[in-house]
Amino acid sequence: SIPAPTGDPEAPLQALIFDSVFNPFRGIIAYYKIVNGTIRKNDFVKFVSTGKEYHADEIGVLKLDMSPREELSAGNVGYIISGIKTSREVRVGDTITHVDRPCKEAIDGFEEVKPMVFAGVYPIETEDFENLRSSLEKLQLNDASLTFTPESSAALGFGFRCGFLGLLHMEIIQERLGREFDMDVITTVPNVSYRVYDKKGVMTEVHNPSGLPDITLIDHIEEPYIRSSVITAADYIGPIMTLCLGKRGELVKQEYISGNRIELTFDMPLGEIVIDFYDKLKSISKGYASFDYHIHDFRESKLVKLDILLNGESVDALSTLTHADNAVTFGRRMCEKLKELIPRQQFDIAIQAAIGAKIIARETIKAVRKDVTAKCYGGDISRKRKLLEKQKKGKKRMKQIGSVEVPQKAFLAVLKLD
Repeated sequence: SIPAPTGDPEAPLQALIFDSVFNPFRGIIAYYKIVNGTIRKNDFVKFVSTGKEYHADEIGVLKLDMSPREELSAGNVGYIISGIKTSREVRVGDTITHVDRPCKEAIDGFEEVKPMVFAGVYPIETEDFENLRSSLEKLQLNDASLTFTPESSAALGFGFRCGFLGLLHMEIIQERLGREFDMDVITTVPNVSYRVYDKKGVMTEVHNPSGLPDITLIDHIEEPYIRSSVITAADYIGPIMTLCLGKRGELVKQEYISGNRIELTFDMPLGEIVIDFYDKLKSISKGYASFDYHIHDFRESKLVKLDILLNGESVDALSTLTHADNAVTFGRRMCEKLKELIPRQQFDIAIQAAIGAKIIARETIKAVRKDVTAKCYGGDISRKRKLLEKQKKGKKRMKQIGSVEVPQKAFLAVLKLD
């Protein structure tokens, strides 16, 4: 038998919000379970965590469809319609109570979600900016862990800086934007939040490499570390150890679970696993490795900002914060990859990776050239040289006024550096 619901119908109202949906005609409809107290139609209620107050225009229960009621008491699961217009005002886990007779405390367990991975999400067509905003707001309704703020990029125009719980969450949001809202978006390199301490000891959280203060003002930077657990067959220990240690991991412990299975526990920087770690782990273990992690702490690290320059112009969407030891190899790989992906233009394109004013890697995409010496057969070499010099001057002039178009796949290529 199913036990009767507990809770006191006479106590001050405490109702737990467990979901919400968007209705284009009636606003946001919140679903809740009443833990204590009673709610009646037209009551003046308050959402505890946001402090917003509303009139309960309609309340009711869910019987395949919404079925209005005049009154609901402890133990009931129902809905409330109050003409709420913005998704931020309804949070899953929040408590509803009465304005005139509030409960002493909210239902335990509600916490603001802290995103761990940040990435820029930009519409491919600039005019889709408002559509992208409304799509993200609707997604936020039933995914409280998604956060976003508007930002602009010189390379990509207007978009949003989004916060995700992890890489999988980021992929799901991208997939849902495409499937449910038909939005084509470009996502920049994901990065994590860093704690930057200045010379006075003041800490600021930085989610984006472009938000980093001037290097002369920084005392030190701390990055988030995760405590990760990898369960795998004993045959794959060697390659997995190599992979994790190569990602600046520290082995905490290893223990056999049963038979041939072993659990490896590592402390690793979150910034190292947000790009290609999971794919590599699956491929070296032939799929026989499970990976789980939770945020452990923040530790001081020697991090540098790596900028990518095209003909001396910095492309802010390709900037990353990386560990000083990996910066040169990462910069070199980025330049090589971009050389493959950026189409040739009428002038030479210099692709450079830089840390501050120091260039650490360079590739050049050669200009498309017409064969200007084709009409000279034989004759003096100076005639050919004169034509080539003339062409060179023209290319130099083009370079001064030409701008480099960066294709979308170049931004995504950073995620797939092999």
